[in-house]
Amino acid sequence: MNYNVSILIVMISYMTFIVGWGIYQGRKVKNSSDFAIAGRNLPGWIAALSERATGESSWALLGLPGAAYATGLLEVWTAIGCVLGVLIAWIVLAWRLRNEAEKYKTDSFTDYIAQKHGENGKWIRTIGSLTIVFFFFFYVGAQFLGGGKTLHNLFGINKTLGMFIIVLLVVPYTIYGGFRSVTYTDVIQAIVMIITLIIAPIAGIIYIKTQPEGSIFANSINEALAKAGTQYNTLLGGANLTPDSKLSIFLTSIFPNSINIAKGIGIGIIIASAFSWFFGYLGGQPQLSMRFMAISNAKNAKQARNIGVVWTIIAYIGALMIGWIGIAIFGPNKLADQEAIMPEVLTRLFNPFIAGILITGVLAAIISTANSLLILSATELSENIIKPIRTKSAKNVNVLLQSRLITATLSIIALILAYFISSELIYAIVGFVWAGIGSTFSVVIILTLFWRKYHGKAVVLTILSGLLFTIIWRLAGLEQIISARFLTFFVALTVAVCTTYIVKK
Repeated sequence: MNYNVSILIVMISYMTFIVGWGIYQGRKVKNSSDFAIAGRNLPGWIAALSERATGESSWALLGLPGAAYATGLLEVWTAIGCVLGVLIAWIVLAWRLRNEAEKYKTDSFTDYIAQKHGENGKWIRTIGSLTIVFFFFFYVGAQFLGGGKTLHNLFGINKTLGMFIIVLLVVPYTIYGGFRSVTYTDVIQAIVMIITLIIAPIAGIIYIKTQPEGSIFANSINEALAKAGTQYNTLLGGANLTPDSKLSIFLTSIFPNSINIAKGIGIGIIIASAFSWFFGYLGGQPQLSMRFMAISNAKNAKQARNIGVVWTIIAYIGALMIGWIGIAIFGPNKLADQEAIMPEVLTRLFNPFIAGILITGVLAAIISTANSLLILSATELSENIIKPIRTKSAKNVNVLLQSRLITATLSIIALILAYFISSELIYAIVGFVWAGIGSTFSVVIILTLFWRKYHGKAVVLTILSGLLFTIIWRLAGLEQIISARFLTFFVALTVAVCTTYIVKK
């Protein structure tokens, strides 16, 4: 049997099971609260695995290995930032958000912030929800794009058709079962993902060590990074500061007579940009914070914390190693698309049956995030935009049906957007969303939880400043100098603190 046909059979079997499991769980959804947040009654282990599967998505199985393949050891800073962010989120924020959600009986991320700052709740709901939905169109589009890339690399399917197939896999049970279906299918996705990220690096190390010398680029990760050059084998990434890069041109214009100072600052900026994923995990990603808020009780919150921390550490080590193993097998810059490195490595290492299961881990990551983002966006629109403006005569509308229809509509819009952004890297698209949503709302959540003076008007201005700064920074082409993920957090924080004192409550 043809290798790719064997993989396809395994993937179809797996996806049939996932869709069936999602529909089964959806039968237990009886109202809009079940659809939006599973009645705030998730067991700890379900919440932890769902949060991790949602948080890592195509980013961890396509984007991060691709970046490690393209830049070598520099991506260690990205992993450090992400892992630290996840640890702080689970240890410091998760149980607090769970308790707050129970206290305010909230069914959405923005609704919690609005209730906490009740004096400006209407504006917070409107602006916060629209900001989340705007950026999440790009995020969902990135997941559809990741699925299209995977199917294209494996089977030669047109990327647009591949994206459409992913939509058909994601949307039906998401529309039917909402948050509950999504979280329970996420558990299976998270297990497949972590198995992929454990087995693939181990098999890869064995493979490159046992290959005849000269048949592959290198016989160990260390040798591969050394042969690839200084830009791959240093944590400082100084070699990435090429003379013709925007960052280099910018710094040398400021320090024309001090090349060493310019280079030192440049290295610091590169590291800060890589590390800056850290800020988005500090409560600012609504799809992750909703998992914290949905945990049933404090005991389950502790269980979820332990599972989430261990899963994260293992996953990031595995994702980086797959990228570096790709350098050892293929050599640097040998793939037309760096984010194809994961499926390329898996098909090289394993027979069709095992490769099919592990590559399904890529689709698992894509699907778990796409459906989570769709549900959250639908909930934000339904609960915070449409519900408040319904006329009295429409008060008896079926809210559950409304949420399902909104989810379907958002899916179509995201698919159209994915078609137009199909030339971009998933890494770049997710980074844009991480700045606009993660770095902005992390400031809002942290100050809401820990600073009593922070008030509703300051919340609105914080959200608007993060939104506008991220968009302007990217449109101006300044992302190549320093990442908006880093700057947006501090811009939003500065605006939040200043407006808290300057603007009256």
